[in-house]
Amino acid sequence: MMTRSFCVPFACLLLLWSSADSAHAQSADLVLCDRVAADPADPDKPADVKGVTSIAPSDLSTAIKFCKQASGSRRAMYALGRAYAASHQPADALAAYRKAADKGSTSAMVELGVAYATGSGVQKDEAQARKLFEKAANAGNPRGISNLASLSGGAGAPADPVRARDLLSRAAETNAEAQYQLGMMMANGAGGPKDDVAARGLFEKAAAQNHPGALEQLGAFAQAGRGGAQDSAAAKSYYQRAADLGNADAKAALKRIECPFVLKDKKGALVSNLCF
Repeated sequence: MMTRSFCVPFACLLLLWSSADSAHAQSADLVLCDRVAADPADPDKPADVKGVTSIAPSDLSTAIKFCKQASGSRRAMYALGRAYAASHQPADALAAYRKAADKGSTSAMVELGVAYATGSGVQKDEAQARKLFEKAANAGNPRGISNLASLSGGAGAPADPVRARDLLSRAAETNAEAQYQLGMMMANGAGGPKDDVAARGLFEKAAAQNHPGALEQLGAFAQAGRGGAQDSAAAKSYYQRAADLGNADAKAALKRIECPFVLKDKKGALVSNLCF
């Protein structure tokens, strides 16, 4: 005789609510982790997540709690590493980065690569750093690309900005960090000809995605009239947007605009800005 399970309506409702609530709780952990600790430059970050350039000290305990609870996600595990690093817990940060990298986080690979390249918390190992940067770069991570180029080659050979520019050009089709990095190379003439117009265009693309560095650079270009029209009002607006995202250079630029006169000591060192 065949039987089938059943439940009374109220019991079924409780079971459904419990299941849905559990799924919601899990996603809520990731939402809160993203809100306080997501990296704006992380390729894993969804487009609707703003991210923070640096985790606010008041948010560190929240970030560690919720990113740890959402650590099934590789971007949450990477964010957990950022939170530990900001909390001056380097061993925990490296452990989190390793787990995130094992899950495929290219941003975590970059952080581990930096640790090996500098000998921060681990024995310095440029070969391991190169391996990690290369893996991240091949996956299109802009920081992986630029850091790979910054490493010296074998037997002390120079860095390869030409290769970095080529790799960034491919990643810059959609990625704001790649647009910013490539724009900086073009603005400085690194790895190819200097091109202020193209650099400004790239900064505009990245700024449209609220990239703090690109907004600051776009403000500087608009203020100086580099690569396009000079527009002081637009420059101030770009600086303000970048400053609101925590960019220190943009905050300094706004201060210079508001207080253009400087007071220096006998050695020429800046003492303060003068506002009138």
